[in-house]
Formats: sequence, structure tokens, C-alpha cells
Amino acid sequence: SNNNPYASFGATLARDEEQNLWSTPHDVTHTEADDDRVLYNMIVVRNQLDKDSEEWQKLNYDIYTLRQTRKEVRSRWKHILEDLGFQKEADSLLSVTKLSIISDSQNMSKARDILLKLSEETNIFPTSWELSERYLFVVDRLIALDAADEFFKMASAVYPKRPGGDRLDEGPRALQS
Repeated sequence: SNNNPYASFGATLARDEEQNLWSTPHDVTHTEADDDRVLYNMIVVRNQLDKDSEEWQKLNYDIYTLRQTRKEVRSRWKHILEDLGFQKEADSLLSVTKLSIISDSQNMSKARDILLKLSEETNIFPTSWELSERYLFVVDRLIALDAADEFFKMASAVYPKRPGGDRLDEGPRALQS
């Protein structure tokens, strides 16, 4: 075994860079949720393939698509938070780390209900989106700020559920037209 404390330094940096679990490398809001592991596993499999292969290209596209979808969902949440008057606080409200906690355990049930209602009754998440634990923390913060109901109302107005499809790019522009 190698006792050099710096032996794995480059490997650690490369691993941190590759995890890129939410949107950008070294994202401080990273949390190890199920959807993070799915993305990480896709990256690991892709990195074991030949870059010129069709499988590598397909996985690379799927990884890119997943990252873009996550960015768009986060952007939707930020847009609503800013419209509710949380311009300066939007990024911190959306920041979830491994150290994040639910502010009040009694809010957990209400936060889950609101998150489920957001996914079922609005288009803030794509149809194929599996609910992320990350947004449970955000809803908990909104409950603590007494803004969860207003957030839901705004999400319903800006991202109404449309039967038969939900394009990520239809949000605010569709409302303006």
C-alpha cells in the first residue's frame, strides 16, 4: 500500500469533477439522493466505454439531457421564488447540502403533500421526473417562511398542468403570450 497522502489527489479531483451531480462541477448544493446515484452510475458506465462508440455517444447525450432538465427545473423554482419576492434569498433557499435538515419534523408530512401536489397539479417538473428529496427541503423552508401555499399558487399559474405533454420550454413564455 502507498503511504503517500497525495497519491489519490488527482483521482479525487477527477471523481469530484465527474460526479457533477446537479448542474456544475463542484456544486456545493450536492446531496447524495437516488437521482444523484443514477446520474453518477451513468457517468461511470460512460467513462468505461470507448469515446468513439455509439453507446458512449448515447450515454453522453443522456447525461447532458438529464443535467439540462435539472437546470431547467431549478430555474423554474428560482423564477417563482423571485416572483414571490425572494430575489436575494432564492439561491440560498434552493441550496441543499448533505448537512441540510428539515426545520421542523412536523412539517415533513405537509412538505411531502405540497411537493406531491406540485408534481401532480403543475408542470414545474417534467412528466418523467421522479420527485427529488432536494425539493422536499426547499418546500420545508417555504413552509417555515409561510410561503408554501403562495409558491403552489404561483407554480399553478406559471406552470399549469397541460394534458398531453409538458415541454420544458413552455413555462414563462407561454404565460406571456
